[in-house]
Amino acid sequence: MSSVPEREELDDEHKWDLESIYATDEEWEEGFEALQTKLEDLEAYEGRLTSDGETLLEALELRDEIFREAEKVSSYARMRSDEDTRDQEYQALRARGQSLMADVSSATSFFDPELQDCTREELQALVEETPGLAEYEHYFDDVLRMKPHTRSAEVEELLSDLGEVFGAPSDAYSMLTDADLEFPTVEDPDGDEVEISQANFTKLLKNPDREFRQTVHEEFFESISGVRNTIGSTMKSQMKRDVKLAQARNYDTAREAALDDGNIPTEVYDTLVETVDDNLDKVQRHADLKREALGVDELEMWDLYMPIVDSESPEIGYEEAREHVVEAVAPLGEDYQQRVAEGLDSNWVDVYENRGKRSGAYSGGTYDTQPFILMNYQDDISSMFTLAHELGHSLHSQYTSEEQPYVYSNYEIFVAEVASTVNEALLVNHLLDTVEDDHFRRHILNEYLERFRSTLYRQTLFADVEQRLHELTREGEALTPDRIDEVYGDRKRAYYANANVDDHIEREWMRIPHFYYNFYVFQYATGISAAVALVEDILDEGQPAADRYLDFLQRGSSEYPLELLRDAGVDMSTSEPIERALGVYDDYLGEAEDLV
Repeated sequence: MSSVPEREELDDEHKWDLESIYATDEEWEEGFEALQTKLEDLEAYEGRLTSDGETLLEALELRDEIFREAEKVSSYARMRSDEDTRDQEYQALRARGQSLMADVSSATSFFDPELQDCTREELQALVEETPGLAEYEHYFDDVLRMKPHTRSAEVEELLSDLGEVFGAPSDAYSMLTDADLEFPTVEDPDGDEVEISQANFTKLLKNPDREFRQTVHEEFFESISGVRNTIGSTMKSQMKRDVKLAQARNYDTAREAALDDGNIPTEVYDTLVETVDDNLDKVQRHADLKREALGVDELEMWDLYMPIVDSESPEIGYEEAREHVVEAVAPLGEDYQQRVAEGLDSNWVDVYENRGKRSGAYSGGTYDTQPFILMNYQDDISSMFTLAHELGHSLHSQYTSEEQPYVYSNYEIFVAEVASTVNEALLVNHLLDTVEDDHFRRHILNEYLERFRSTLYRQTLFADVEQRLHELTREGEALTPDRIDEVYGDRKRAYYANANVDDHIEREWMRIPHFYYNFYVFQYATGISAAVALVEDILDEGQPAADRYLDFLQRGSSEYPLELLRDAGVDMSTSEPIERALGVYDDYLGEAEDLV
């Protein structure tokens, strides 16, 4: 008998309010059907988009209206399916929603090429003669900025048609590691049989029994090494894909192509990697702290996920977590704090696990809906931090939707993790200021230190390896599994020079799906750096810094990411915010050392 309840057994107060989007599934069907007609209306503008200002404005407004409605349709279906992934009816709705979004993207694909046929002067003339077009000026600038990397209509159509093929390395890797690959079963310290998986591997490495952790570590990597050549082939194909697509769009490197989407100079990437590389002593200090807490002579790779505390996390119920989070965001001002409190009282959050519910957590919703947060709350410190994290995303979206037109409502990935991590940092500060119990404080520090290690250091290590592998590919070197081992193992040994980096961990790259995300992961590390620097300013300066931050939340994507952060008080083109974040990490390590 499962201890996880069915969804109908949960109280409505702990469920999100999807009826606020569509009162019934029949209403959703009506919205779905109405969009088909609007898509047909859009066809009338193809080939004459920039014939005059009024036509351009009409087409842009219709496009925005279609995307807004399509996002509502798709989001509702996805969240209904996430409530219980066993429900075939909502799985079907989700698939239809995804198909609709693909149709919308295809129907609007003529916008950028037709706009790029204009000069800046021609578009500016249309803006000046047409009231209403001025709000699209930054959008026009972004489209024209990409003109040197946009090919002919024939080539663009071909690249678009091959999109599914280009995703083959990632798809093959995912199917192999998530579906087809069978990992071994091991006996846990209680005598129960436990099947190792990609999903539970890290959790098993937090087991207090060191011998068990070693067994899990070795059995996992021995097992995944059995498909070593296949995974090596998918990795090699992914790197070649990225390099070739960059060349097809007239970029010198794959990294330049990936970062240009957000107008991020490659120097930002290099600065992150170099700054972290210059501060490896801090993560090594953390490793030493783990070694001392475990009471072992040498830290092994199967010890790396162990906490620095030797007791179970204190139980933190959802209501207590809510109170802590609301109190923690007080430095951001009354309006922000009130929004958090009201959101928690207004069915934003789908709180508890139920049978069939999607795992993990996320913040959802659209431009025209309230925010929604999916959680699987577990009455522990980690869940409390996750609640604060997702509320950061939700408040960012809410402020942006209220203050910006739809065209600027989706902020870039480069800034997406800033708001969530600001909330986490404020929560740590609040708890360490108000909680006196040493047991609780040790767990707070451990949670935050692990987030630093896994986000700032681990993701930067991945970013460093990813860049090196792409460069080897661009230079024509064959990426054999042994060569990838060598590159990955070298960086892992540099990061953990005071631990035993065994031969198994050289193959850790085989279990990292982020290497198929095309220069995505570095943004986790820049995000936490920016967030920590912003929180330091907010706590030091008070309301002026808080106001700059709230202005950042309100501006969405109306400027490029670096400009938005610079106006908020953080210049990510320099090493300064990264160094500040590393300094905070170092300070918390010192406090943890005193407590442990």
